[in-house]
Amino acid sequence: MPQYTAPLRDMQFVLHELLQVGNELAQLPPHQDLDTDTINQILEEGGKFAADILFPLNHSGDREGCKLDTTTHAVTAPQGFQQAYKQYVEAGWPALSCDPHFGGQGLPLVINNSFYEMLNSANQAWTMYPGLSHGAYECLHAHGTAEQKALYLTRLVSGEWTGTMCLTESHCGTDLGLLKTRAVPQADGSYQLTGGKIFISAGEHDLSANIIHLVLARLPDAPAGTKGISLFVVPKFIPDAAGNPGQRNTIFCGALEHKMGIHGNATCQMNLDAATGWMIGEPNRGLNAMFVMMNAARLGVGMQSLGLTEVAYQNARAYAKDRTQGRSLTGVKAEDKTADPIIVHPDVRRMLLTARAYAEGGRAFTSYIALMIDRELNHPDEDVRKEAADEVALLTPVIKAFLTDNGWIATSEAMQVFGGHGYIAEWGMEQYVRDARINMIYEGTNTIQSLDLLGRKVLMDNGEKLRKFGEKIRIFVEENGTNEAMSEFITPLADLGEKITKLTMEIGMKAFQNRDEVGAAAVPYLRVVGHLVYAYLFARMAKIALEQEDSGDDFYKAKLATARFYMGRLLPETAMLIRQARSGSANLMALDANLF
Repeated sequence: MPQYTAPLRDMQFVLHELLQVGNELAQLPPHQDLDTDTINQILEEGGKFAADILFPLNHSGDREGCKLDTTTHAVTAPQGFQQAYKQYVEAGWPALSCDPHFGGQGLPLVINNSFYEMLNSANQAWTMYPGLSHGAYECLHAHGTAEQKALYLTRLVSGEWTGTMCLTESHCGTDLGLLKTRAVPQADGSYQLTGGKIFISAGEHDLSANIIHLVLARLPDAPAGTKGISLFVVPKFIPDAAGNPGQRNTIFCGALEHKMGIHGNATCQMNLDAATGWMIGEPNRGLNAMFVMMNAARLGVGMQSLGLTEVAYQNARAYAKDRTQGRSLTGVKAEDKTADPIIVHPDVRRMLLTARAYAEGGRAFTSYIALMIDRELNHPDEDVRKEAADEVALLTPVIKAFLTDNGWIATSEAMQVFGGHGYIAEWGMEQYVRDARINMIYEGTNTIQSLDLLGRKVLMDNGEKLRKFGEKIRIFVEENGTNEAMSEFITPLADLGEKITKLTMEIGMKAFQNRDEVGAAAVPYLRVVGHLVYAYLFARMAKIALEQEDSGDDFYKAKLATARFYMGRLLPETAMLIRQARSGSANLMALDANLF
């Protein structure tokens, strides 16, 4: 049956040895007193909560799903979810990385990031309830008025209330410029919102006393398109004078979406019928404010697939060591058994190592970006903050798309290890595949992320952000290029960096003549950039492992073996991807639409 243990040793390696978070946090005034022992203790306790409280509810929550009472519009989460949320709140987990001014613990995002990986491994559907709340917190913290912060943030930080983001409508997905929800100003400064939203994760449930919806809508005189969108806070219960849930607002769940996966999270169709709301930020600037939450969500979705990758790998690894079938091609390995464990077979190892490498690479990548966000928010030097912000902006779409692509690959390979048992529900593997496939679609499809990376983050600034990141790689290559033991990692890394530079220039020149060239190249281009990031981080991890090779610690032997597998088996995908990106738009656009 399914199992999960938090990968604390690898998390500690990434934080303390790869990223040197102690030295990094010492430069950030809010976090300069945080020590290694405290970080490790937090992660250990987080791992226990994830494994002991959340993981046992994952399979049952998937089977049970959420239930809607069409008379009252109330949604009930699966059995055990409400109690787990109560324990989560009582332990203070919602406040982990929130502002102390509003009751938060003020810990760095890089620690919260590792905690959320464990939550997602244990139970992605449950984790989406507090995860979306954190995004609402970030948005209100950045753009709310003093009154809105005082009313909502303390309750979101405590976990007493939860939050959602209400963007999508049935006639518009990513193209939010088409949305029709209307907001009519009232004499008391509030607004009445009317319209319908779809695909609203955690839009209605019974975990918290109130739900704070952040809703995009149009004012009566708003200009067309994205320049006419405003953002509003619309609570499920309108707070009374004391700040407690009062009158029921006219925002209701009209239906639950019946999804292929993530069944334990309520994905709602939300109807607003002159619902009372208050504007966040400036009129017609709502999309700018909402991007705080959208970017947090995109990083969060990458973390969801990282969590699924890890738990799927753990279960496939255990099964491969236990399941006996056939004999090794090089001779009997288990003489006391009638067959060898399937882990002796090369292709089973390929599947396991694929999942393992994508988990370890993803953990390093997401922790690295989380640390960059901490630097962006807290470093005293403005130039350092700006550089970190540019890197986060560049790589956010890569985290969302590359990690969710890899999560789909890894969970599929892990399920394959189980053979016929993989698609039998009792083993739990098919749930990971179903959940992982959704992650590639929501919060902006991976194609949208690819267009964002190539079109907006790279070509619009003539590759400046990409060059800055490439400079880090160039310095690392120069520093380690003469180290013979590192050549198997440095040579392919340097080669790929040069190829991306040429590819970017080539696509940019083509795009001047035909904008379809960007759309044709974007998806393979993002995967190439993703592999560049992983190759850089695996090379850094390999350097540490080589330095510890004589320590006798098997952890470093395994890390080195995984890095070698990644460089030899997964990184070569870039050769195909570069050829795809270079093939241009003609082979996609030549066929008349009527002939499809």
